[in-house]
Amino acid sequence: MSEILAENLSGKAVMGSDGTELGMLYNITMDLKSGSLHDLVVEPDEELALDAVRFKYDDAGRFLVPVSRVQAVKDYIVVTR
Repeated sequence: MSEILAENLSGKAVMGSDGTELGMLYNITMDLKSGSLHDLVVEPDEELALDAVRFKYDDAGRFLVPVSRVQAVKDYIVVTR
């Protein structure tokens, strides 16, 4: 995957590989020692049934998508479901 500035990802829509709109990118977690990215923190779409998503959730109800699941970043961030 080519390099993308983090500022270009802020507020970008996240979509499942099956076409389901999952929500908006809220933040990205990373390991401060190694610099490796861990998870996309996604604010769920209001119309999305929470039981339809099989990702872990944080205390605020945002779900955590492992960075390894990112397939593409264009108009949407596409992730494997």
